[in-house]
Amino acid sequence: MTVKSSFTQSDFEQILSQYQLGSMLSAEPIPQGTVQTNFFIFTTQGKLVFRYYENRPKPSVLFEIEVLLFLQAHHFPSPCPMPNTAQEFVGVFKDKPFVLFSFLEGQPLSDPQETHKKQLIQKAAELQSLTLKFKPRYRDHRWNYTPDFCRRVAFEKAQKLNTPTAWEKFIWLEGQLGLLQLPVSLPKAICHCDFHFSNTLFQAEQLVALLDFDDANYTYAPFDLVCLVDQWGWSFPEDTMDLGVAANIVATYNQHRQLSPLEQHHFFDIFKLSILIDCLWFFARGSGEDFYERRKIDFLNRLGREQFETALFRHELPKAMAF
Repeated sequence: MTVKSSFTQSDFEQILSQYQLGSMLSAEPIPQGTVQTNFFIFTTQGKLVFRYYENRPKPSVLFEIEVLLFLQAHHFPSPCPMPNTAQEFVGVFKDKPFVLFSFLEGQPLSDPQETHKKQLIQKAAELQSLTLKFKPRYRDHRWNYTPDFCRRVAFEKAQKLNTPTAWEKFIWLEGQLGLLQLPVSLPKAICHCDFHFSNTLFQAEQLVALLDFDDANYTYAPFDLVCLVDQWGWSFPEDTMDLGVAANIVATYNQHRQLSPLEQHHFFDIFKLSILIDCLWFFARGSGEDFYERRKIDFLNRLGREQFETALFRHELPKAMAF
């Protein structure tokens, strides 16, 4: 159970006094989630979701609200933030921001099947299609996934650890970032960056909501797609990619949002960037010469850009979708 901050009945009553959502009845912690504190709140008008942001300043949360309000306006299935009496969506309690969301019916999946995966891929494509021309005012207050971001955070990690292994890893990572080809003309959009079935709600086998935009940011539009390819196409611990599975994922995405030739050509670079960013979250893992993300990058370097692009975009795909 991820509840990092405790709340009393009086605390919730004080928070609810800023809204017109009924009187407080009870609250129940939500076990899902690993970073923020979440509660169900039961009022005389119904059930709400309370999210308390443990590690995000208010402008970062305002980015999330901008995105969610945009998605609501375009009927994308996502959480709906509730305004207070001052028509503000982000409150502050004990120096940390919070948001109240309407409650959404549905259940996450523990054993997703092929049809469920196709739906999730479709939602990724629709999310990027909707947000290609959307630039939230608060986008600079998120960790937007770029080579510069990756380099900066890696340096901070190496400085904090200050071990020979950490600096060796930083030097390697900086070298790999220098090999990436990511032209400024590559389209950017809002990417969710945490497409896991624990962040979905399903009803009667249909995906009805995509939850938890805590990691969402403004980055290269295919970033969510590379995350899905990595999640379902990578073989661990063999450290190889099933290119057939990867091609099928890409083909499904292309049915709903066709990648441009520029995006196809640089998909290799965006994929490598996603692996290098994963390296940040596990910077202390492994030795400087042998760690999981390095083995993945080594595989891609051996495969090469041309063979990768041909396998994912230009070979004859099997008729049956098989994950």
